[in-house]
Amino acid sequence: MSEGKRRTAGRPASGKGSGGHSQSLVRGLNLLERLAGNPGGLALSEIAEQADLAPSTTHRLLQALQSQGFITQDNELGLWKIDVKTFRIGNSFLEARDFVAASRPFLRRLTAQTGETANLGVRDGSTAVFLAQSESPQMMRMITRLGSRAPLHASGVGKALMAWLPDDELERVLDERGLARVTVNTLHDPVTLRESLAEIRRQGYACDREEHAIGLQCVAACIHDEQGTPLAAISVSGPKARIPEERLSELGEQIREAAEEITARLGGRIPAADELPA
Repeated sequence: MSEGKRRTAGRPASGKGSGGHSQSLVRGLNLLERLAGNPGGLALSEIAEQADLAPSTTHRLLQALQSQGFITQDNELGLWKIDVKTFRIGNSFLEARDFVAASRPFLRRLTAQTGETANLGVRDGSTAVFLAQSESPQMMRMITRLGSRAPLHASGVGKALMAWLPDDELERVLDERGLARVTVNTLHDPVTLRESLAEIRRQGYACDREEHAIGLQCVAACIHDEQGTPLAAISVSGPKARIPEERLSELGEQIREAAEEITARLGGRIPAADELPA
């Protein structure tokens, strides 16, 4: 086999062509991620501005994604949105992670017990991402769009996950994101936050006292893997009128017990309050 044929049959030769393809792929995925974060859709000009691309380049990439069924364009408004294939790919992540399926019955049970919305979230860098939900039957209820994010330090799920991070990982999160105030109640001082995280480890659950949204209270607890590392967290959230301060400890015990049951079902291990994973 000649040198040219061997190169064709094996790994692609480096060069402008392959680099261009890689750049287009990265740009296309970037556009897809931006559309996924805006379920109502975005206009071409908005997408181009957010991605810092020329409108002509943006339109070419959008057409390529559309031809493969990843996105669609609203004929009436002209807005670009994610399409069903993107949903199927995203849903495959949930199906592959056993803790999502294992948690769903507990979310439904918590909603039945408390009358409030129950959520499941995971950590992604310095944010919590919500993956599953059991909605409250109440007319006034807390609803979180699946896939939406919240800062770790300003959410119940986020603080429940953050409490069990090793010190070096916690420092990386703080350096990356800081402690920006989301509401006037957000914990924005590192010393106060660390004291709160120690309390979360001692009592087994975290409280969000209008720290992410005024008028909303939340209680959350961490699910651990076999190493004791934070795997996910579940929460119960609702209006402060129905979840006043005196109800937080009651809900905390319920959410802690549910998280412990899920951890046990997955073969996980709950660390001691003074033990952090390496």
